[in-house]
Amino acid sequence: MTTPDTYRACHCCGRIHILPELQSGQSAACTRCGSGIAVPGSRAQSASRTAAPAVAAFVLFWPAVLCPILQIEKLGHQQESSILGGTIELLSHGNWLVGGIVLLFSVIFPLTKIVLLLELSLLEVLHRRHKAFTLRVMEHVGKWSMMDVMLLAFLVMLVKLGNLVEFHFGPAVVAFVACVVMSMIASLCFDPHAIWEDE
Repeated sequence: MTTPDTYRACHCCGRIHILPELQSGQSAACTRCGSGIAVPGSRAQSASRTAAPAVAAFVLFWPAVLCPILQIEKLGHQQESSILGGTIELLSHGNWLVGGIVLLFSVIFPLTKIVLLLELSLLEVLHRRHKAFTLRVMEHVGKWSMMDVMLLAFLVMLVKLGNLVEFHFGPAVVAFVACVVMSMIASLCFDPHAIWEDE
């Protein structure tokens, strides 16, 4: 008795493919764009590829926002600040707009995206019927997660301040860059089709 073919959509371009039964270790690729296509039984492998960098991003996120990221010395006065500390300082001085934007787009949204990636690939705390909602929230939040944009703005600021003050990088810089890289890798490895596969 022959097994029925499986219909799969490419997660990149959306083209529908008819996949025959694949043996262990075999993979499928889109004939239009060349992206890999999730095959039945690939859920665990896809989840582990996403979970590993997502866990790393979650661990690195905390020193990235809590440890000093910059030490500035001007006229003999030295000051150091973390991302979260600087944001709180902006809010405490009445700069609600700038402080709120930095807090929302560079702290809350990136953390939410990482946590939702972990939920979809590893934790699975929520019931199956909530997966679609979780996926939609993760996709929308991911569009507004701007840690990488903040990193670029941070580097531009340092270049402009170079002739005015003396600055030194704090320990959070390494964690911040690594967190951005791990978050990007987790997003690239995430396959939304694989989360519907049964174990």
